[in-house]
Amino acid sequence: MLLPCTLVALGATLAAAVTPLELRGNAFVNPDTGNKFQIVGIDYQINGSAGYNPEHGYDPLSIPEVCLRDAALMQAMGVNALRVYNLNPDLNHDACASIFNAAGMYMLLDVNSPLVGESLTAFEPWTSYYASYLNRTFAIVEAFKNYPNTLLFFSANEVIDHPRTVEHVPPYLRALTRDIKSYVAKHSDRRIPVGYSAADVRSVLFDTWNYLQCAIDGDEDDMSRIDLFGLNSYSWCGDSDFERSSFVDLVDGLRNTSVPVFFSEYGCNQELPRLFTEVGSIYGPNMTDVFSGGLVYEYSEEPHNYGLVEVFDNKSAHLLQDYRTLADQFAQLDFEELQGASPDSNMPRPPTCSSSLIQTSTFHSNFTLPDMPPGVKELIEDGISPKPSGRIIEISDWDVPFTVYDTNWEPIENLAVNPLDDGEVNRPGNNNAGGSGSDSPSDGSDDDDDDDDDDDENAGLSLRPALAIALGLPAALLFL
Repeated sequence: MLLPCTLVALGATLAAAVTPLELRGNAFVNPDTGNKFQIVGIDYQINGSAGYNPEHGYDPLSIPEVCLRDAALMQAMGVNALRVYNLNPDLNHDACASIFNAAGMYMLLDVNSPLVGESLTAFEPWTSYYASYLNRTFAIVEAFKNYPNTLLFFSANEVIDHPRTVEHVPPYLRALTRDIKSYVAKHSDRRIPVGYSAADVRSVLFDTWNYLQCAIDGDEDDMSRIDLFGLNSYSWCGDSDFERSSFVDLVDGLRNTSVPVFFSEYGCNQELPRLFTEVGSIYGPNMTDVFSGGLVYEYSEEPHNYGLVEVFDNKSAHLLQDYRTLADQFAQLDFEELQGASPDSNMPRPPTCSSSLIQTSTFHSNFTLPDMPPGVKELIEDGISPKPSGRIIEISDWDVPFTVYDTNWEPIENLAVNPLDDGEVNRPGNNNAGGSGSDSPSDGSDDDDDDDDDDDENAGLSLRPALAIALGLPAALLFL
């Protein structure tokens, strides 16, 4: 049973830890400082997409105690943003949004889910584009639009996932973007950007970006234009570099972007443990003029082995070596310089939409978009009903109520979220509670050849059966 997290609702004047960011051309900008914002983030979906089920009564941002645990661990890494894929608009997210807000982190939110009727499909997209689907996407907007740390909405994720999907999908992506942006413009007090998260299908990637970022009839305020372009790319594997990873080709191909571009997923796991040497490049001089950072896939360990943290049924957790390695890479960044850069004063303008922008012969190059489905104009004009709503609330206790084990299975003491001052965004050093206590080698080795450590290793093994039973871990762990 979860321990209670005392919450006290406050008025609308409650000060926020983070400042809502603004979109200026191809950059996210902090209006208080005028500086360009670089995303240093993690993708966050415990149990994966397959674990999403509205009947369970929870989603990744609905259990305050779990959010406290994960916000504290992300804060200790220096993370300033998280992406959440599958959300239930009918649940209350005030506590979790407030926790991540106070921890200095922005939220990048998908409006879709993997369930039927809750996403645009790659196969015959017109069969999934109807009023009840859009009502659900608008509900996500309503549920999260009032949180100052809601950075953006993804209208879709990897709908173009193969060259054969480019014949019919592109105009529906623009139509969906148009509808969501129109709803935001009508019902949100501030402009929250809406964009697309693309698969790195290199043969059609640049055509996809061009198709979505161009301005129909040269109208830069065209509602169907994406506000941002996320890229799920895993081309940097192991100890690679800027050229061998083909990151150089991404930078060259996207250099004239008129919207912010960033990695909505990165972190190839072909070689384990991961080295995350791409961090230095993503936030280095070769890329920051074009890319606005990225998000590592992913926070929790799932069947595909991309996790930074193992989480267990009793809500305890165990840091994996990838957590420490990534934290070390983030700690090497000069955050003052990284977050202190001014946006380019001469940003590229969006090109006028034309079939000449499209190089792939099978790619849909007509910019006549589908009409809104019946009833959608009324939803946009009047708003959905009932309307979920969210607000920042006060959290009375910042201590993590669950045990979190370091990489060496030693419990981390005094783990808690450190509420930041108004306007402060998280960076390494803001929370040191999870930053010590690990004596495991940074390269993931176990020093098996050191006879002097035999007694210590045997002592550690003798503790594991009880520990594994307490955590509900698989029996195989007893022999690791």
